[in-house]
Amino acid sequence: MSATFYEEIGGRATIERIVDVFYAGVATDTLLRPMYPEEDLAPAAERFTLFLEQYWGGPTTYSETRGHPRLRMRHAPFAVTMAARDRWLHHFRAGLDAVDLTPEQDAQFWAYVQHAATFMVNTADDAPVS
Repeated sequence: MSATFYEEIGGRATIERIVDVFYAGVATDTLLRPMYPEEDLAPAAERFTLFLEQYWGGPTTYSETRGHPRLRMRHAPFAVTMAARDRWLHHFRAGLDAVDLTPEQDAQFWAYVQHAATFMVNTADDAPVS
């Protein structure tokens, strides 16, 4: 039986490092931080860690505790613009750069998050903010 991508990249420790670096950037980002209404970003970071673990072949804790990811529905209350997407990707890129992935692993992970971030866009950049 071959290893999952999750196992190949180092499992939870690698995912946690990516997410920690990502949220360190989000915490001070004036565009993104308002999209995280919780005072403490730790619960969001844990949910994201669980999601990424499951997506890449690790434990299924995310679905067991939260059900189907329904990403667009969960993000619908927030105005996700192309500018927000770009900032999100900027912080995620920093997370990927903080871990020791092979070029192939990095490319696979990066391609997925670029696609996912674009899929979350639900508002034109010039739309009025309510």
